[in-house]
Amino acid sequence: QMMKFAWDNYKQYALGKNELRPLTKNGHIGNMFGGLRGATVVDALDTLYIMELEEEFQEAKKWVEKSFDLNVNGEASLFEVNIRYIGGLLAAYYLTGEEVFKSKALELGEKLLPAFNTPTGIPRGVINLGRQDTRSLFSPCSGMSWSWGWASAGSSILAEFGTLHLEFLHLSELSGNPVFAEKASTSQLGVMNIRKVLNRVEKPQGLYPNFLSPVTGNWVQHHVSIGGLGDSFYEYLIKSWLMSDKKDSEAKKMYDDALEAIEKHLVKKSAGGLTYIAEWRGGILDHKMGHLACFSGGMIALGAEHAGEERRQHYMDLAAEITNTCHESYARSDTKLGPEAFRFDAGTEAMATRLSERYYILRPEVVESYMYMWRLTHDPKYRQWGWEVVKALEKHCRVEAGFSGIRDVYTTTPTHDNMQQSFFLAETLKYLYLLFCEDDVLSLDDWVFNTEAHPLPVNHTNFKA
Repeated sequence: QMMKFAWDNYKQYALGKNELRPLTKNGHIGNMFGGLRGATVVDALDTLYIMELEEEFQEAKKWVEKSFDLNVNGEASLFEVNIRYIGGLLAAYYLTGEEVFKSKALELGEKLLPAFNTPTGIPRGVINLGRQDTRSLFSPCSGMSWSWGWASAGSSILAEFGTLHLEFLHLSELSGNPVFAEKASTSQLGVMNIRKVLNRVEKPQGLYPNFLSPVTGNWVQHHVSIGGLGDSFYEYLIKSWLMSDKKDSEAKKMYDDALEAIEKHLVKKSAGGLTYIAEWRGGILDHKMGHLACFSGGMIALGAEHAGEERRQHYMDLAAEITNTCHESYARSDTKLGPEAFRFDAGTEAMATRLSERYYILRPEVVESYMYMWRLTHDPKYRQWGWEVVKALEKHCRVEAGFSGIRDVYTTTPTHDNMQQSFFLAETLKYLYLLFCEDDVLSLDDWVFNTEAHPLPVNHTNFKA
């Protein structure tokens, strides 16, 4: 019902725009996707399909067929276009077999390739979707892609260039064109090549900093986080291994080594007994955990399934402790929704201390971990916690024409931010739905979710490293 309500209002007031603004009942375009439109449509496709909202799915499919224009100009985030659009189209194709989704994914994927034309093959963060000049494949100076202005000194961001692997391997397989995997792989351009650079570069204490120069292949500064800027890099290592049917041993080793370093240097326990993952700034710990980092409970549980027996229990315990801490960040707020970031200092535990961190924008990471923890332990508390979120969303985020984020989780009369994020339909509602489904609906044995919750099939047949 929540999904249908979110979709129906988007369709009525904002169809073809990227997101719905539910208070003003109009659409929002934003600047993340270049000239691309319909982010909510593409993000919602697989959720509508899985929930058997057939009429709504057909409406979304029809928009993709008739109105989804890829001949656009404008600077787009490589990362966001990949996880939302490429991921959403691939998942819709694998679930339905409808060719339109495959052809759109491949056409859009080709437009992303020039981002890899850097001296190292590490892609820059921004791609101009309109200026497809073939010379750019050879000339690093053709101005095809840039790094985000705010990224440290023109560097590329770990979570961005490290979150292409799953989608690009599928693009290669579907197109029969190895260039995607090579961008993802072995040429000087590359997704496997990205790994080569990362394996070669010195890692402080075994940790991966968040900023790397696409020109020199060296770290730009030593800020490490499992939240924003770093998060999905780690997620895609373990998921690359799972998607390869456990044959991509390089990804598994990189994941194991990274997790060991994270546990050694960043995992802490508060005075009140809450386990959290701190951030690291050039050797100094910042005792803060972002909502985005709350996906890590689910990730660690997913990885634990495949560790040795002793390590398995250790990692399942760690996953449960981190997920519990994230639940506390929700339970300690007046709305029972969690803040954007919470701290463990000056007597504060699992609460936001800064006004700028008290908002909730319909994010999925906490319920994502509940879903994985439920599937892997069947402890009923995870469903109870999920239901608390459903009730809180209905009470505080549902407005007359959709769902909206709120500006302060610590007041029961919150101000709404007038934005129904596309990831609310792609991720938050999908993970909540799956939490209450049988385990064989998108079984974790057969599907791997990209970082926008778009399911991609495990390659049970042929994996080419």
